[in-house]
Amino acid sequence: MTAAGVEESRTYLTFTLEEEDFAVDVLNVREVLDYTTVTKVPRTPMFMRGVINLRGSVVPVVDLRLKFGLPATVDTADTCIVVLEVILDSEVTVVGAVADSVKEVFEMTPDQIEPAPRIGTRLKTDFILGMGKNEEQFIIILDIDKIFSADELSLVQEAGAVMSSEEEVNASVQDPASMVQRSADPMGTSDEPAKEPLETEPEDKEQGAQSE
Repeated sequence: MTAAGVEESRTYLTFTLEEEDFAVDVLNVREVLDYTTVTKVPRTPMFMRGVINLRGSVVPVVDLRLKFGLPATVDTADTCIVVLEVILDSEVTVVGAVADSVKEVFEMTPDQIEPAPRIGTRLKTDFILGMGKNEEQFIIILDIDKIFSADELSLVQEAGAVMSSEEEVNASVQDPASMVQRSADPMGTSDEPAKEPLETEPEDKEQGAQSE
């Protein structure tokens, strides 16, 4: 018996969360990054780590461990961010998912994937596409588009939008030194140094000459 929705061979990226192996379709994966500094966003869900700047774009980062009800990720040298494309209501949202480590990429056929068990797993089965098997190792295959609810994904999108707008505001703030320079030359048209004022004779000398 094969998992519903898996009708052809697919290639998967596998990663670990608390010693469990997970997999996502590589078509949903943009890239894998080394873990970097994540900027925390106030008033966001606990599972949201914050945002990162990815080549000029603000990308929200989530901790899949917390989202799945597991202990929070402990950052190590192997910790990484899997950048995913999540689709909800025909709209694509780019999200970074923190993983303990990335393992490998390999192909699985439908007969290697069984339906998700109703019991015996700590995770909700709503977003589990099936259970794959690679040699003797079982792998939890995720349906990445079902991990987040519409409300959660909306919060993630809003967090990214807020940080993006703040970065634009910060980038528009001018350097104080340039402000001083502009105030000295409001039109910003003169590159020549200011000319020295012409010397004039004191008024008392002119009055003395007239009296003589």
